[in-house]
Formats: sequence, structure tokens, C-alpha cells
Amino acid sequence: MNDSATNNETPILQGDDLRKTYRLGRVEVPVLHGASISVKEGEWVAILGSSGSGKSTLLHILAGLDRPDLDSGDVRYRGAKVELQDGGKTNHYRNKTIGFVFQFYHLLPELDVLENGMLSNLVPRGKGSGIVIFMMAIIGGFLGAWLGGMAAGDWGLLPLEERTPVRSVVLSGACAIIGSGVMIALSQIAQAIILRTRMRSGEAADLARSTLKDFGLAERYRHRPRELSGGERQRVAIGRALGSSPDLLLADEPTGNLDEQTGTAILELLKEKHQKGLTIVMVTHDPKVASYADRVVRLRNGRVLEED
Repeated sequence: MNDSATNNETPILQGDDLRKTYRLGRVEVPVLHGASISVKEGEWVAILGSSGSGKSTLLHILAGLDRPDLDSGDVRYRGAKVELQDGGKTNHYRNKTIGFVFQFYHLLPELDVLENGMLSNLVPRGKGSGIVIFMMAIIGGFLGAWLGGMAAGDWGLLPLEERTPVRSVVLSGACAIIGSGVMIALSQIAQAIILRTRMRSGEAADLARSTLKDFGLAERYRHRPRELSGGERQRVAIGRALGSSPDLLLADEPTGNLDEQTGTAILELLKEKHQKGLTIVMVTHDPKVASYADRVVRLRNGRVLEED
């Protein structure tokens, strides 16, 4: 185990009395029955359990990808409660704090390796983008209303005999709506151009290249996911998860869809990152995979039974 894990007694991630029940029509299916877990900084923890034990559900709640029941306990990051019921705060937690590796990669097929690898750095991390669009809509609305008023009056778009106050207001309103739509479209086009530029150069692209190069993908930057092997796709997925330099890496069966040789190579990559201080929480049903971790948490029927 890393020295950082033993020296720092404050958990970097903690889940207390987590409960989750899914509803299928009128049927309630309880999955977690008060599961608790604590992870120290620099530690590699494996959540080991059979299929249906609730391990993936537990990991998804810890990652903010799923919400626990309302009567559930809390998820805490460095002692602070993670607001899993608040969409905006949950998005901030997912984007700023953790990297998540899915079993089935979930790469975007229309993007190449480099673009997939830098997705986490392209997601807006604040409200700036929404504020810009809102302001552009307001400006476009005012401009459209002004132009509509001029057209209904001095510009004479309406015949003199049809220039009633009601028709002038209707024309101004219609122009305001059109103006807002045009300005929103222009702002979206501008953001798309900026995004495309960032995907070719800049800090986000440089960071993605560096991370993907560490995983042996330097010759694959312009390949699409369909042109990669399973192991290469998983390496891209891990590179994407680590592209924003998260504090935590959460991995859901990262080798479950790979052959033994390829899976071992993926685990060795994770081991190398862990030795450099990365905190990892990994779900698996395979004791051999779990043996890479510093500590194993066993989950059965939605409850933590023991820790080795």
C-alpha cells in the first residue's frame, strides 16, 4: 500500500449507509441495503462480489452517476457531503473530482481517439456557457423587437391603414423571437468553432496526447473506435477518465470485457498510475483482478460483509 494511504487517515471518499431501490412498474427491487465504504487517499480498493450483489450500483452512486434513495445515507468527498440530489452540483463533482471507466468503453463512435480522450476537458465547468447563450438571446430579442417596431412604424412594412397598436406589438414580438433564435444560433456556431479549435490544439489537446501516449496510443490519435481492438478501446477509456487529472479513478469491471492477457495489461497500466499516487476504486467479480488492490471490500446482497 502507498505511504500516502497509510499516513492520511481522513477518507478521500466515503459512503455511509447507502440504500438504493429500483422500481419496475409496481415492483420494488432493493439493491443496496445500507452499504458503507471508506477509501483513503492513495489507496486502491476493490469491491468484490458476484453478479447482482449491488457492486456496480454502489460504484455508480459513489461516482454521482446514480442517486441513492431519499432515506439513504451520504456520500462524502474529503469529509464534505456530495449533493447527489442536486444535478448541477453533482455534475461539478463528476467533472472536477473523479474519472470513471466503464466496462463497455462508451466511446463516441463519431470522434477519433484524441477527441474521445479529451472529452473530460471539453465539458464546460461552470455556468459561463449558459450565461453567454442567455445574454445573446436577450440581446437578439431586444434587437428584433426594435427592428419590428421600426418596420411597423417609420419603415412602413405595414400599410398605413393596417398600422394598429395590436399589429405593431405582434410584429415586434415576432421579430424579437426571430432575433433571439438567430443570436442563439450564432453563439452556438461560435462555440462549435472554438471547440473544434481546442480539439486540434491547446492545453486540452496537449494533455490528452500526453495521457494517451502513456497508454501506447500515440499512433492511434486519428483512428475511430471501430478501428481499435478491445484492449485499445479500454485504454482510450482510461485515458479519457484520467485526462482531467482527477483525484479519484472509479472503474467498473475494467477487464470484464477483455481476454486474460489484455486484461492483465490494463491492470498493469492501472498499477503504474496507482504507484504514482492515484486513488482507485474498482468493481470486479474476479478474485485475481481484486488481488491487484491494496484492500478488498466484499459485497453480498447489497451489504458490505468484510474487508481484507
